[in-house]
Amino acid sequence: MMGESPKSAQFQMIWSRLEARKWLSHGFVSELTGVEKQPQEGQNGTVKYKVFGSRWNIGGIAPPDDLDLKELLDTATDYYDIYVLGFQEIVPLNARNVLGPKQRSAATRWDALIGDALNNRRRRHDTMAPQRQWRQDDEEFRCVMSEQMVGILVSVWARSGLRRHVRHTGASRIGAGVLGRLGNKGAVSVRFLLHGTSFCFVCCHLASGGEDGDALRRNADAAGIVSRTSFSGRRDGLTQEELQLPRKIFDHDRMVLLGDLNYRVAIDGAEALQLVRARKWGMLLGNDELLLELSRGRRFDGWREGLVTFAPTYKYKPNSEWFYWRTDDDSAIAGHQKQHRAPAWCHRILWRGKGMRQTRYESCRGYRLSDHRPVRAVFHAVCEVAEGVDSKMVKHADILCSEMVS
Repeated sequence: MMGESPKSAQFQMIWSRLEARKWLSHGFVSELTGVEKQPQEGQNGTVKYKVFGSRWNIGGIAPPDDLDLKELLDTATDYYDIYVLGFQEIVPLNARNVLGPKQRSAATRWDALIGDALNNRRRRHDTMAPQRQWRQDDEEFRCVMSEQMVGILVSVWARSGLRRHVRHTGASRIGAGVLGRLGNKGAVSVRFLLHGTSFCFVCCHLASGGEDGDALRRNADAAGIVSRTSFSGRRDGLTQEELQLPRKIFDHDRMVLLGDLNYRVAIDGAEALQLVRARKWGMLLGNDELLLELSRGRRFDGWREGLVTFAPTYKYKPNSEWFYWRTDDDSAIAGHQKQHRAPAWCHRILWRGKGMRQTRYESCRGYRLSDHRPVRAVFHAVCEVAEGVDSKMVKHADILCSEMVS
């Protein structure tokens, strides 16, 4: 600039380098800001990430064009590194969808809605100068993988600055529906390594029904999913064993189960109705089939669940906050047999493995698209980072800083 003194120009150059390093360091090493232990000679360090997980049974209803998922994904109040979204019944579970070829149109639509919710807000509220536009790009989210089996969909998203550290992705699909094999029920499991730590997310839809014996069918589905799920294949000419990658669900370091587990409330219909009318969720929850399973240490031994403080997630009347409950008079008028469908916590999120701490667990009652309510959870997950990786990334940021301001 004309008239600018050499000292002023030098000061501007130093200041530009400091600013560039500040923002570049955020983009390249923001994932290292939670380091619990600085790596010593010959040791590894650890870093914390915020992982968001949710699950929602759509009930076979196509999402409207104006459906906004920002509230569900909590984009306005918090910031996460990894998003894992699990859905059930993104298509109607009819014979055509179960037996016919896989239809990706519904999954593509949901992935687009997720991407819009995660990234549009950042574009719309970005007030940074044009020279800092690269930082916005680093904070955008990219789809790591999207896997579908009939109506089950798992969509995994990572912050752009973290995407390169998500490696060795894999998926497994296990049908547990008709004949014990078809995909109207079952699970889609996804696996990836984040730095040196393996994660497995199991999105499942277990057997439905509130009759005697149905809980045992759900137990059998869960056991079959765990025993039959396997990650296999070759990467870069090497087998899973040669790469030393986990093959089974329990081989992973961190595991999360997101599902419409369909467990109901084991209580008489009339008594349940009184508790629902009084909104005494604690007493109703005391008869929850899944909590009984967890306490007995059977099919879900080793899995943990956060404290359930939210209202039942199923079954609601369409587009309302009213639970579906067919009374005797309603049944007589409709010409059907008596039926009491007690509200239940069908939709749950469980986890197992060390290095994970759940910080939130709640339902999102504002979404009334189906007769199910979505549930979400937030975890702080610790990952192992190889020695020196943080210093290398800072050095790389310094090199780019020099290139930007030179």
